[in-house]
Amino acid sequence: MTSLISHTSVDCSDAFGLSEWWKQVLGYVDIDGDPNAPGHEECMIRSAETGHQVLFIEVPDTKRVKNRLHFDLRPVDGTRDAEVARLLSIGATQVDDQREVRGDGTGWMVLADPEGNEFCVLRSDAERGVVGTS
Repeated sequence: MTSLISHTSVDCSDAFGLSEWWKQVLGYVDIDGDPNAPGHEECMIRSAETGHQVLFIEVPDTKRVKNRLHFDLRPVDGTRDAEVARLLSIGATQVDDQREVRGDGTGWMVLADPEGNEFCVLRSDAERGVVGTS
């Protein structure tokens, strides 16, 4: 017997605001029949392509330490650095630059969303030379 991940939950102070921000980042959409709205304490978004869901839940406590679990993002189109620039322009903040951790520029950037939740931006499949990418 095994389990599957139903969805990923993110604790936050503004479920609607953060779900709207992550929709811009991931290209996710609201769930049919369960629209998100300002003031909702739980807002779920999903990938129209894969069905993966992320649930934002308002909690009274604030983030205090580094995330133990985080998203690693890989740009679908373009480059890691172009995606980092886009994310910074919509409100992400830079936490750590690890692009040269290996000495060859193949590392990652650590960013944070508007509530301080950290995530990494990796190189795209095209940058990595993965076959079958566009």
